[in-house]
Amino acid sequence: MHIKVILFIITAVTGVLGHVEITQPCPRYSNKCATTPELPPGEVIDYNLNAPIGSNGNILAPFCHHTTPWPQPTETWTAGQPVTFKFYKPVATTHHGGHCEFSIMYPNSTTYLVLHQELRYCFYTGPPDNGGQDTVREYTFNLPTDLPGTPHAVAAWTFVNSVGAREFYALCGDIAVIGPAGALTGKAVTIVNYGSNTVLIPEFLGNYDTGISYYTTNTTNVTLVGEGFGGYSG
Repeated sequence: MHIKVILFIITAVTGVLGHVEITQPCPRYSNKCATTPELPPGEVIDYNLNAPIGSNGNILAPFCHHTTPWPQPTETWTAGQPVTFKFYKPVATTHHGGHCEFSIMYPNSTTYLVLHQELRYCFYTGPPDNGGQDTVREYTFNLPTDLPGTPHAVAAWTFVNSVGAREFYALCGDIAVIGPAGALTGKAVTIVNYGSNTVLIPEFLGNYDTGISYYTTNTTNVTLVGEGFGGYSG
């Protein structure tokens, strides 16, 4: 009886805490952001944003979980300045780390351009098997100085896990970017474990270079074109 109760409690807590999810930029239809934007007409809060969008090569959800953006950008970034991605802190598992990318897509682009990578030990202070601590819950990095301005863009966090079922996570926030008109070419986001047309990266089994070539050398480029944006008035 006691064992059943303990197992029930563990299952319940894991279900509540779940996997990792961002809270900044505020992902679409999240209830965990500092402030919850107005939802698009007909949409409701999504309490399962910590679920993977892909598992073992199967597509479980759209890339951002939701294809309709927030009615207004939830953040305004500035080219060349630092930005921060924050994660919900009460988390049940970070899967012993893995590969994270932080990227951005403009309305006229076909995919996301990578702004920053945290490869191998995402969420950890170092190698998990060599004393690395599972305590990192935010990443700050500088935007490219030549990132073009746009009133509407989508910022994305993606993650492939080291341990467990071969999953792929992605969450997106709607933002604006202050900067001049122009174009920027860079690495396209790596999409794996997400449908039959993508690579299936196996469990790392302690080898944190597993799948690393798809993030560093075996890659493609994308170009973002922005019309320029000086910020919202008021």
